[in-house]
Amino acid sequence: MSDEFRELLKKVGSGTHTSKGLTRQEAYQATIMLLQEIATPAQIGAFMIAHRIKRPTPEELAGMLDAYDELAARLTIQNLKFPHPPVVFGNPYDGRSRTVPLTVITAIILAAAGVPVILHGGDRIPTKYGIPLVKIWQALGVDFTSFSLSETQSFLAKTGIGFVYLPQHFPQAHNLITYREQIGKRPPFATAELIWSPVLEDVAIVSGFVHPPTAERFQKTFELRGVKNYTTVKGLEGSCDLSRNRTGIIGICDEATGWRQFMFHPQDFGLQGHDVTFESEAQVIEQIQGAIAGNNQELMPSVILNGGFYLWHFGVCPSLQAGFDLAEKMLINGEIKDKLHQLVNV
Repeated sequence: MSDEFRELLKKVGSGTHTSKGLTRQEAYQATIMLLQEIATPAQIGAFMIAHRIKRPTPEELAGMLDAYDELAARLTIQNLKFPHPPVVFGNPYDGRSRTVPLTVITAIILAAAGVPVILHGGDRIPTKYGIPLVKIWQALGVDFTSFSLSETQSFLAKTGIGFVYLPQHFPQAHNLITYREQIGKRPPFATAELIWSPVLEDVAIVSGFVHPPTAERFQKTFELRGVKNYTTVKGLEGSCDLSRNRTGIIGICDEATGWRQFMFHPQDFGLQGHDVTFESEAQVIEQIQGAIAGNNQELMPSVILNGGFYLWHFGVCPSLQAGFDLAEKMLINGEIKDKLHQLVNV
């Protein structure tokens, strides 16, 4: 048993009226002891559920991310030569189970337009046990689970897409997954993962969320860590995917203008409609393959909406409408299909 960890656990687990938040340094120390499993299984489970009840503060999230940065194997963008800066998308690791995920297609669209994209995650995990991004990539012919970090780095340089696969590249974090299953709830690390960057240098980060208080925590955490280029998206199931049937609530921060909120209305561009329901994994893969080929009429509007928004947001297109037009053109002309072929061949 770790006496040092026990003192930190007592601080966060003392109850509604007496528990206290950890300082950034204390959260860093606690996370190091968790990742290195210096704390016992009982201590780890107790910490996770206590923090789940208390909710992590921005200072604690910053400390957790400090520990992730120290122990994780991360990619570098130092020698990448692309016309646009790289982007990291942060989606819930436990996947999607209610709507068809679009992040993989969005990544291919951006990469085909010269915007490198880095994703991260693992296999099917609790609590949702939804379809993970890595499984979609496998079904499309790209198996990131077998890549070493150097192979992932090379793949990113050649294609503009990288995937940091936790079981292979960050096993310490992956080893905590079993505790998620045992406590039956998302721990605070599930929040930290949404705003973590598996890249050594500064990049643009896009983080999905469900509840507005989470976005506020993200904003304060980014400020504490000196991150000045980020986007928060109230997306489908907490992902970075924009919905067709509701107004998109998007927070944008960059060095030039600071933080601002952007309300995106799909009906302004004739893209309103229903979000395609998740029926089965086979249906999801078939729909995604059809959209990439430019012939799935049900999913195409959602793909155009998301691809076009991010093409505009990351400077490929001068306006939202130009982004939507370009995304549609790339799909119909076969550019996205060709890009996927390049990924498979590499």
